[in-house]
Amino acid sequence: MDTFLYQATIYLTAAIVAVPIATRLGLGSVLGYLIAGIVIGPILHLVGSESKDLQHFAEFGVVLMLFLIGLELEPRQLWEMRDKLIGLGGLQIGVTMGAVMGLALLFGQPWTVSIAIGMVFALSSTAIVLQTLSEKGLMKTGGGKSTFSVLLTQDIAVIPMLAILPLLALPMLAQEPAGMRINESGVLERPEGGHGEDHHAAMSLVEGLPGWGVTLVTLGAVIVVILAGMYLTRPLFRFIHMAHLRELYTATALLIVISIAFLMTLVGLSPALGTFLAGMLLANSEFRHELEADIEPFKGLLLGLFFITVGAGIDFGTLFGAPFTIIGLTLGIMLLKGLVLYGLALVFKIKGRDKWLFTLGLAQAGEFGFVLISFSLQQNVLPAAMAQILLLVIALSMLLTPLFFIAYDKLSHRMGDDAAQPEHDEIDESGAVIIAGIGRFGQVVNRMVQMAGIKTVVLDHNLSTIELMRTFGFKGFFGDPTRPELLHAAGLEEARVLVVALDDKDAAVRLVQYARAERPDLHIVVRARDRVHVYELFKAGADDIVRELFDSSLRAGRYVLENMDFNEFEAAEMEKAFYRHDRYALRELAELWDPATPVAKNPRYVARAKELNSEFETALVTRLSDQDEDVPTKAQA
Repeated sequence: MDTFLYQATIYLTAAIVAVPIATRLGLGSVLGYLIAGIVIGPILHLVGSESKDLQHFAEFGVVLMLFLIGLELEPRQLWEMRDKLIGLGGLQIGVTMGAVMGLALLFGQPWTVSIAIGMVFALSSTAIVLQTLSEKGLMKTGGGKSTFSVLLTQDIAVIPMLAILPLLALPMLAQEPAGMRINESGVLERPEGGHGEDHHAAMSLVEGLPGWGVTLVTLGAVIVVILAGMYLTRPLFRFIHMAHLRELYTATALLIVISIAFLMTLVGLSPALGTFLAGMLLANSEFRHELEADIEPFKGLLLGLFFITVGAGIDFGTLFGAPFTIIGLTLGIMLLKGLVLYGLALVFKIKGRDKWLFTLGLAQAGEFGFVLISFSLQQNVLPAAMAQILLLVIALSMLLTPLFFIAYDKLSHRMGDDAAQPEHDEIDESGAVIIAGIGRFGQVVNRMVQMAGIKTVVLDHNLSTIELMRTFGFKGFFGDPTRPELLHAAGLEEARVLVVALDDKDAAVRLVQYARAERPDLHIVVRARDRVHVYELFKAGADDIVRELFDSSLRAGRYVLENMDFNEFEAAEMEKAFYRHDRYALRELAELWDPATPVAKNPRYVARAKELNSEFETALVTRLSDQDEDVPTKAQA
């Protein structure tokens, strides 16, 4: 117990210290976890042999992650991805395997060993890549979707790979004792008790069955998962709801994931694949958000623990024994995979930033490579010394992956917004009102103005949004509204009003500044994100500034008052009074706002804000007192 508490303290402390520092430096949480593992393992030797066993437990974080990803998808969406799953993913695995196998043959390896090495390095790290894509908000991009498709195909491909490996056994390695594995020192050893294989056989539903029997049992397990997801989850959650205990929801969510993963293991399928399927089946369920909220913390902790164990398991003794060979192999494999991925991106017309995200994001080896190497040792496919080198190459490539994502960020920033976008539309119309940005805010403004019989010209840099508008009969033009030539083509010289409804705060400020410089007489209406954004737009020259949630918040506040001790008239008057005061306060505080100083650290701003709040409270109390005094008079009248 003391040892467990000690180890838990070490791992959690390392994560809490390293990850915030790495995130603050822009390195990302994954690299922070890996560095934490290196520090507490190879450098300080605070953890040892238990990290390998802990890694197998922490790999369950990948299972939870794929379940959560499944909750975001529907079977229809997966069907729409079939071209990328079969074409892009299948080609990536096949071409990478062939390239790596060819190089291994050139270096004198037997063909069986070469195939096994090709399988190991055809896979990428689902854990690192999907975690980083989620953190950076890149899952919904074209490159993110292509990357996810390939990773999902790789996870599925692990199943036939495990089936093929026993056919590649080398007779010369068959003389090694059965059940051998690599220990932390890089040498072969027999698992304690020697009962590993018997235990595995006892926990398998397909052991000893003929081929057709294995197929039927496997299909049956998949059908059980599908039927349970469709028909059993709702009654189960309704039953749990009767207890009204929050922790039972969490326990139920974990039970669903763990039981499905266990069933998949019994029939020899990937647990991650099974839980992904279950997640898709529950994507339209009313319990979807509940499941996400319950499982997300466990997923994050287990993935973090997995990354720490990868860092702690790097054998720097072997690395320093042949540094140029191992580092050269790592960089060579990543370069080779990168060239294959880049070529596939060109073939499948993945362009701009998406192409580089796809190429750099998948260039590493992955955690399933550990599984294949371990299984290859058990099946006498790989020599122990070579397996140790391959394990180190996988770990180093995973360690370098966050740096590749940093390189993508730099490259993406340099490419600019136009790199991943098609050419803008030719604008052949002009109108009295130009609307820059047609999201939820801009759509309402556009429809209201058009219903009043006023012609508008709509510009937006999101092509899918423009195409959706056209589907419903509204005309819009694709292009970046901040580009001067597009604004002038839209009729900036003749327009009476410019509506700026861009999501990008800085782009909105730049657009207002340019439009005001070109047309001092133009009336500019702008959407603002918050008070500070209001001040920036005020300085830039906007006329009417609308905070995106302010008016809706006023209405909500009025509804609250109407359901308290205020009648509708009094609540409406309160709403108007607060609106007038807020407008007045914004103009007063805008004069004191300093862009170089946070508002909380600007003493003049803070002092004036307090004065304005006090003035408003005094005026409001006086107004309410006057209304109360008027009530008897009105009643007598």
